Amino acid sequence: MTFNELGISPALVGALAKQEISDPTSIQKVAISEILAGKDAYVHSETGSGKTLAYLLPAFCRLDVSLAATQVIVVAPTHELALQIQKQACDLAQNAGMPVRVLLLIGGTSMDRQLEKLKKKPHVVVGSPGRLMELIAVGKLKVHCVRTVVLDEADVLLESKSLDPVRKIVLATPGGRQLVCVSATQPEEHLNQVKVLAPEYVLLQAGPSQVNANIEHLFSVCEERDKPDVLRRFIHAMNPERSLAFVHRNATALTVALKLAHHKVAVTDLHGAVDKMARKKAMDEFRAGRTRVLIASDVAARGLDIAGVSHIFNLDAPSQSKAYIHRAGRTARAGASGVAVSLLTKEEVRLVRRYEQELGIILTECRLREGRVLPVGRAG
Repeated sequence: MTFNELGISPALVGALAKQEISDPTSIQKVAISEILAGKDAYVHSETGSGKTLAYLLPAFCRLDVSLAATQVIVVAPTHELALQIQKQACDLAQNAGMPVRVLLLIGGTSMDRQLEKLKKKPHVVVGSPGRLMELIAVGKLKVHCVRTVVLDEADVLLESKSLDPVRKIVLATPGGRQLVCVSATQPEEHLNQVKVLAPEYVLLQAGPSQVNANIEHLFSVCEERDKPDVLRRFIHAMNPERSLAFVHRNATALTVALKLAHHKVAVTDLHGAVDKMARKKAMDEFRAGRTRVLIASDVAARGLDIAGVSHIFNLDAPSQSKAYIHRAGRTARAGASGVAVSLLTKEEVRLVRRYEQELGIILTECRLREGRVLPVGRAG
């Protein structure tokens, strides 16, 4: 099935061709026509499967560019993801030759500048829940013409911390608007929340596997205090061009970044980049290949699509399998292969069985020997 057969306009198909995208992914084949038909939907598929285009393409097809009003709102849990979605939407509009105005609305940036840009009546707004709700509440973001609301990374947005502003955003829009939720997981409690907001939603999913089959899963046992040094040795042995290292806390991120930098490893700490410009600079450095390692938390890296990430390192093991999915999904994107390495203490090894049972994957224990990574139990 082609994009043309799915009902995507020739201009948008041409825009995809400029990005060297010719065939729809499995989730795009399942979701595009349903979203194009205006149905409320929960789009569920593995990370890196093309979910962003699965909702942007039909949303663009449904736009009335002659109407100077906001018609699409995309809500994202992090500034980095919002920036990424905005860029993809802008690229799509430019490459298609469509006069679509796209505006980013996130915190940590000048409210006055955003208010000025809102006067131009953007067709599509992408933003964080807090800033979007703030602008709707004061009447500056007009939502009376909104046709589609998208919750990207819905499993995060529907958690208790962000649920209230998200609900208010959705309920502020017209009753006949479309709600599209997008996620790599589908927790039952979140589906119940979607049912309240969109009683007639359809579940759209592709493939039985939650985890990309092109990812090799490894783990190595070490002491907690040794994890930064073990990470350094794995980086030296595997020599990844770009890798992500996941931690839970700011203090851990800073410690790891300092130790890697001391050993001349080019590293960026996304935790330490406290404002929007610093975080953007950190991401630009990493994307450009000027740094090899990006240290981040689950939330900071949620939804990021960074080309060329070949290795994922878990320094702080995720207690939930769904967090492991999101972390591992930062690699092996667009058909590439990748490796996820978890550094576990003896007490954390119990998590291996949980990941394997709940995700249907196999984690192989490995060790470092003379600068090489070897499976445990195999002769050197």
